[in-house]
Formats: sequence, structure tokens, C-alpha cells
Amino acid sequence: MPSFFDPKTVAALFDGNPAAVAVLDHDLRYTYVNPALERLNGLPADSHIGRTFSQVLPELRGQAAALRAVLADGEPREETIQGQTWAPADADQRFWRATYHRLDANGEGCGLMAIVVEITDLTRQREELEQARGHVALLSTAAVRIGTTLDMDTTCRELTDFVVPDFADVAAVDVFPPEVGHPVRRPAPGVVRLRRAALRGDGDLDEQVQRFGHPGEYVDFAPDSAVTRCLAENEPVLDDWEGHGQERSSLTSDRIAASRALGLRQALVVPLMARNRLLGTLSLVRAEDSPAFGDQDVAVARELAVRAAVDLDHARRYDHEHSIARELQRSLLSEPRGPHPHVEIATRYLPADEGVLVGGDWFDVVPLQDGRHLKAMGDVMGHGVEAAVAMSQYRSLLRLLAGEDLPPHRILEQLDTMVERSGLDRAATCLLAVVDRFGGVCEVASAGHLPPVFIDPGAAGARVVPVPVGPPLGTGFGGYRTASVPCGPGTVLFMYTDGLVERRGEDIDVSVQRLASLTLPRGGHLDDLLDQVLDRFGEDAEDDIAVLASRIREGPPVVRPTPSE
Repeated sequence: MPSFFDPKTVAALFDGNPAAVAVLDHDLRYTYVNPALERLNGLPADSHIGRTFSQVLPELRGQAAALRAVLADGEPREETIQGQTWAPADADQRFWRATYHRLDANGEGCGLMAIVVEITDLTRQREELEQARGHVALLSTAAVRIGTTLDMDTTCRELTDFVVPDFADVAAVDVFPPEVGHPVRRPAPGVVRLRRAALRGDGDLDEQVQRFGHPGEYVDFAPDSAVTRCLAENEPVLDDWEGHGQERSSLTSDRIAASRALGLRQALVVPLMARNRLLGTLSLVRAEDSPAFGDQDVAVARELAVRAAVDLDHARRYDHEHSIARELQRSLLSEPRGPHPHVEIATRYLPADEGVLVGGDWFDVVPLQDGRHLKAMGDVMGHGVEAAVAMSQYRSLLRLLAGEDLPPHRILEQLDTMVERSGLDRAATCLLAVVDRFGGVCEVASAGHLPPVFIDPGAAGARVVPVPVGPPLGTGFGGYRTASVPCGPGTVLFMYTDGLVERRGEDIDVSVQRLASLTLPRGGHLDDLLDQVLDRFGEDAEDDIAVLASRIREGPPVVRPTPSE
């Protein structure tokens, strides 16, 4: 059964419930009864546990058919029951209203819950039944509504959206600052500074409560605030604002006064904790026209927080690795400087999505002798910190080899050998291009990478140039070849990673050929070209994108300098 139907959780939720509650397994054997059911049936819990419904209440065994029907189709049922139990009663016949709900695990029925009330005082009992049934429904649906992604802020928003308005009029989730990224300024002594991850109010309250801290902002909590006390005690804190008086600090008192002005009356703050680590708090607030939080509400809020904290912990750990990889890649993938005043360079790197770990896309530009320059575009297999680290190793090895003034295919061969010997277990594709600004030619070699694109000055379209493709680097197979492609002054060389063109369900050759539609007016800016490319092809990308455009500036004919020059 789901975790919240274990004995301790069930007892916390229903031991104090005035409605009689029982949990039965798939064979209709009792696994839990609360004190109210013991009184109703006139038998202690030990006389229920392990026995079937019909064994405990022979006179009411006809209800077993309704219970089995709920197990079979999963549809809740309400029944009016007439009869007698083992409890002494003045009336010859007693009447109850029972509601049966199936309990599911992994999409299959694993048991059911019965909620029973005597209907002597029909109005009061109906309210108790509805409250108990609402709490069960709330917990049953939490699993499919919270934690649908591995993004922490999304999970926090799902939590606040889930509890408002059915359980609270206002809800906020505040979490500790991330461990990776920009440091957060230190708060005053005794003050707790948390990042507001989500905030939601019911109706007009949604806009009005934004004054207390928009999502993404940092909020300070004084030592006497409910949030600070909750974190210190690691227990739910119920803060009634009816008579908060003047004993509170000015920060807390001002916040309570502002809340009271909006018609809010009471806050319940529960800790978000997973793997013995506090992640933050869930604050639930009710308005003056809503019922006050009771013991059952506290138990339900605690259980919701426990379940949500597990999802938040998964998202936090995922975000932690994502942040490390992103920071590492940003530090390594710096904007390359032009190798020569006559050479223009423009680059872009676009992560696929905030919820996707960055990958190993990389580019580089290295000046060579005799007015030539080497351009590289690569893509390390995989995502995350390991891919980003592998990317840095490939880039360092390439820079080392570039100084030996080898043709592109020889650089790839040497790089392939060095990677294999280094023990690096991440293969990578790579496209190398050596442009000779004096000779008007570009030498290109590919290690499993997509072909380059050339845009000639004033041309109506681009040239997607097929070049010989060898195996990815790191395989040890070698077999690379260099192709010579005309590339005079003004011609743009465009290089990219597969995230730009690869689309699910479409042949990659078809995707690449769309790049033949690229144009750039004579003298147009390379940055404008990259903006055009990302606007047209980057919107539906499912992977990271790296693009690089370069050209030799047009001007008077240039002559290769002689050694004496």
C-alpha cells in the first residue's frame, strides 16, 4: 500500500476522528480500526485485526457485496446500513451511513477504506463524513498532482496549487538557497533567509499576497516567526493571529498585521524534510471565513509535506548536478576571440531546457601560422557534469594538437589516439575546419559530425557541403579524411551541433537540408544570422545547441606574406 497507509500515518490521521474509520485489505480483513469504530462495533481493535468484515459483524455481512464491488471497479459507494453491532444500544435498530473507497497501489486495488457515521445527528455527522472523505481524497490524489517534473520550482508550484483553495486560502513554499551558484548575502543574526519558491492565493488574494515576497525573491523571517520556529523544532507550528499582541518583533508583527488586513486569521507551517535534511517549509493560511485548523488538518498537512519533500529532494539533487554542469560549461565555453582582425567570429550556446542537464556541446577557434585559423565544433555524448568535464578535456587536447600545424584529418587521428589512451570513456563527434584567408580555401574533416554550411556573399541560398565522415572520437578506429572547400573573403562558414536540426520522427538528412535556405546579405552581421538560425530552428530543440559562424572580411585582395615579412 502507499506509504501514507502505514499504521503510524493512519493512526495520526484518524485516531482522533469522530467518524469510525477502518482499513481492510484485498480479502476484506481489517488492518486498522480507529477508536470511534471500536466504540461503534463494541469490540476492541484486537478483535478486528486479521478478521474479515463478515466474521466481526455477522449480522451485517450483507455489506460484504458492496465492499467487493468497490474493490472490483474502484468506484466509491455510499450505503445506509441498518442493524446491530456488539455495542449496547437503547434502540432496536441502529442506522449508519458508510462510504467505501478503494485504495490503489501501482494502479491496482490493494484494499479499501470504510468511513462510517451514525446518522442520529444527521447534519453534524454528514460534515464529519465529508471532512474525512475530503482528507482521504486529498492524500490519494497528491501523488499524481505533485512532483510531475524534476524541476524544484515547478514542484513547489504544484504543491501550492494543490492545496489552494481546497485546504488553505493562501499557501507558500520557502526553501533554503541552492548550494551552487551566486552566493546569498548573509541575513542579520537570528534571522532566517529563505527563497520563496511558490506563492498562491485563492481568487483576489493571489495578487494581494504578492506583497509578502514574489516567487524567486528572498524573504527574511525573524526568530519569533512561525517559519523560524518550525525549522528550529522540526515540527508543525500553528500560529493564531487573533491575539498576537505586541510581544512579537516588529518584522513579524508588521507581517501579521498586513495579513490580518487581508482577512487572514491563522497560519499552519509544516517542515519540508527528506533524508533527515530540512529543505524548507510549507505555510498554509486560512481566512476569517474559513474553519480554523484542527488536529486532523495538522496531520494531513504534515503528511502532504512529507510526500512533497521527497519529490523536492529528488528535484534538488537533480538541480544541484544541473547547476554544477551549467556553471562548469559556462566557464569553459567562453566566447572565443577573433584569431585575426580580418576574421569575424560569432557564437551561441542555447541549453535545450532548464529542466534538462546541460551536455557536452563545445566550440573553439585557434589561430595558426600564415594567416590561417582552426575552427572546431564538437559534441560529447551524454549530459551532466561528466559530459561537461569530458568536453573540457577534448578542448584542451585539441588546443595542444593545433600548435603542431597538422592538416585537419591528422589532428583528428592524433586526438582519437590520445583520447583512447587517456581512458576517457565519453565518445564525441567533432568537425574541424582550417581556413586559409590568403588561399581562399577551407580544409574540413569530420569525426561523426554533421556537415558544414557555406553561405557565399549575395547568394540566394547556402551550400550544405557533404564531407567524408569518420567515426566519432574515442573509438580508436581512425580513418579520417580532409576535404577542400572553396571559401573566399565574405563567405560564411556555419558550424552547429545536432540539437539545432535533429527532430524526433524526421530523417536527419531532411533536417540538415533545411539549412540550405539560410541567407545573409552581403556585409550582413553574423550575429543577425545566428539570431535568424535560432529563431527558425531552435524553438523545438530537444537537446543543447551550439552554433558558430565565421568569415574573412571582404576587402582588397590580400597576398600571403613572405617569410622576410
